[in-house]
Amino acid sequence: MQNILVVDDDPTVAEVVTGYLERAGFAVRRAADGPGALFAAAERWPDLVVLDLMLPGMDGLEVCRRLRGRGPVPVIMLTARGDEDDRILGLEIGADDYVTKPFSPRELVLRVESVLRRGGAVAARGEEALLTGAGITLDHAARRATKDGRELGLTLREFDLLAHLMRHPGQAIGRERLMQDVWGWEFGDLSTVTVHVRRLRSKIEDDPAQPRLIQTVWGVGYRFDVPLEERA
Repeated sequence: MQNILVVDDDPTVAEVVTGYLERAGFAVRRAADGPGALFAAAERWPDLVVLDLMLPGMDGLEVCRRLRGRGPVPVIMLTARGDEDDRILGLEIGADDYVTKPFSPRELVLRVESVLRRGGAVAARGEEALLTGAGITLDHAARRATKDGRELGLTLREFDLLAHLMRHPGQAIGRERLMQDVWGWEFGDLSTVTVHVRRLRSKIEDDPAQPRLIQTVWGVGYRFDVPLEERA
């Protein structure tokens, strides 16, 4: 049974979310603030965190930063509908997904299942154990990414996005297609893709301001370019 940590200072929201997740077959623990969330995570590392952005004392962004500093864990943020800048910042610091309030608890369960499913989908599909190119190696079994032997520290979504681009070298892939293939969404905020590409560039490019590996194809999307010396 996968372990979900729900962090929300609104007891009604936390109770409803917990109930839906438990009925979906998850083991759920709750925390009402940032310190409580960090303590619960240290006590038993969660498989996924549902994290409210607006928390007393320590906000969700800081909690996410500190969790990321301890180790990889998928994070779904709960945000107010008008807080677009905060949603983007949440994605920038490593949130894998977000749901805007007010939200359908069933939608949240589907998002949780989607994020966790992406984590185990590669093994289930029997895809190649390793992807290599441009000095980058993706080890699907270990969910580990390196470049020239250096650990990249990718989030779950960053790993999946890079893997998808590397499986289709030289192909321009639209943001809508990436949203469907990587996030499993038929529709959604396309800025999510843009933010994750920017984060990927900051981790894999020698000069993120002048990217060589992940190219923007204007009016289409993005393309992973293999260096000339690696092309057949």
